[in-house]
Order: sequence, then C-alpha cells, then structure tokens
Amino acid sequence: MPHNRSTLCPAVCNAAKLLLLDEPTTGLDPQARHLIWQRLRELRRQGTTLLLTTHYMDEAERLADRVGIIDHGRILAEDSPRGLIATHIPGGVVELRRVDGELPDPQDLHHQWVSVSERVGDTLICYGTDLSPLLMHFAEDPAYRWIQRPASLEDVFLRLTGRDLREESE
Repeated sequence: MPHNRSTLCPAVCNAAKLLLLDEPTTGLDPQARHLIWQRLRELRRQGTTLLLTTHYMDEAERLADRVGIIDHGRILAEDSPRGLIATHIPGGVVELRRVDGELPDPQDLHHQWVSVSERVGDTLICYGTDLSPLLMHFAEDPAYRWIQRPASLEDVFLRLTGRDLREESE
C-alpha cells in the first residue's frame, strides 16, 4: 500500500491507545518521512503508545523513548537512545579515509588518541571523548579525508551486531 498523508488517519480518527507500526517509512522520500515522524510525535503527545519496528536507526533515535536492539531474535541491549549511545560508544566519532584507497594509519598512531577504533574496509572509525589530537595529526594531511560527528544509535547497532552483511535466513 503506498504511503500518503492519510496513512495514519485511522489511528488519529479512532484515538487508538496502541499503534503497532512495522517499518512505517520504508521507501519514503525525506519530506514524507518527516511528515510521518511529525504525525507520530503528535499521536504520542495525545497519549497513544507506539510500538515501532525499523531498520532506520535515525528513526528510532528520533521517535523512541526506549529501544531494543535485536539480533537473531535476541535482545542485545535495551535503553533510551541516549542511554544506549552513552553506554556503548565512548564519546564522538571520527571516520578517516585515505584519498588513494589505501588503509588509513597503517602504523596505528591513532591508538594514543582514541578510546576504541575499528577498521571497516578503507575506513578507520575512531571513538573517543577528545578526538582533537587525532584530527590535528591527520586533518592537515592531504592524503586523508575525514568526517567528525556525534555518536549515533547506528554506531551502537553496528558495534553490537557486527558490520558483516548477513543473509535474511541466518
């Protein structure tokens, strides 16, 4: 069924106490996603309890009071989005890549400046509370591209479930 502005109308019109939503924004463009999110927040303010399944961690982070991260039918962690991030991701995140596609920081100099790191393909992902020394070392090097960002629920999900692509039947 295609999503449109009336997708949530039955829940709003009937003043539902509980609304179960299975991936409500899958395949939607950003405008439609944000409209659905706004409607869901309105429903919550009106007292509707929402139970939401989603693969979009930003959606869970924006909408949920509590999140359960499930892998192979097991709940790996459960808390508020902020609580999960604070528990599992130490501080902020810097992603380092080399322009030439080579592995970044082959001498592992970054270890002195970060709490935790992981290599994912051509990317070095570094977590820490003060990543400024790391950035000072690599930011001026034209061989490197980097992104600094806050830790997210997606970081938690990937740390807990792994980064390998798996078949649905596993």
